[in-house]
Amino acid sequence: MSADGNGEEGAEDITVRDAVSAPDAEGRPRRVTRRFPLFTRDTARPEGGGRAASGDAPAPARQWPVITVLGLVGLGLLLTALDTFRLGTLLVGVGLLAGAFLRWLLPGVGMLAVRSRFTDIVTYGALGLAIVLLAMMVQPNPWLVIPFLKDTLHFTVSG
Repeated sequence: MSADGNGEEGAEDITVRDAVSAPDAEGRPRRVTRRFPLFTRDTARPEGGGRAASGDAPAPARQWPVITVLGLVGLGLLLTALDTFRLGTLLVGVGLLAGAFLRWLLPGVGMLAVRSRFTDIVTYGALGLAIVLLAMMVQPNPWLVIPFLKDTLHFTVSG
C-alpha cells in the first residue's frame, strides 16, 4: 500500500530482497533464474542440526549432545591444567570420539551438527583418535609404543 492508502504501490514502496527478485520497470517480478544471489543472506542448517529434544524442553535439554561433548573436553582440559596430562588429553580425545558417535547415532544433535553428517563424523573421529593415540604414546612410560614412529623420530632428528 502506498502512503496515501489507495492500495497502489509507488516505485519508492518496493522492497528489493536481492538482485534476482528485483521487479522490472513495470513492477512485475523478473523472470526466475537459477543464478545465486550476489550476497548470501543466511546459510542452511546442517543435516541433523535440529533440536535434540522437543521444543518445549529447556535449552540445556535441547542441546544435550553438544553439552556432553563440551563437558568431557572441558573436564579433560581442567585435568590437564591440574598436571594430569595423560588422563586429561585422553579425556579430550574421548570427548571428540563421543561427538563422532553421537553425530552418527542420533538424527538430531542440535549445535553439535556443524557441517554435513559425514564431514562431522570424520572430523570428530579423526581428531579424537589422533589425540587419544598421542595421549597414549606420551613420554615417560608410554602406554602404547609404535616402533616405526620411534625410528622416524630418530631419523628426522639425528639425520
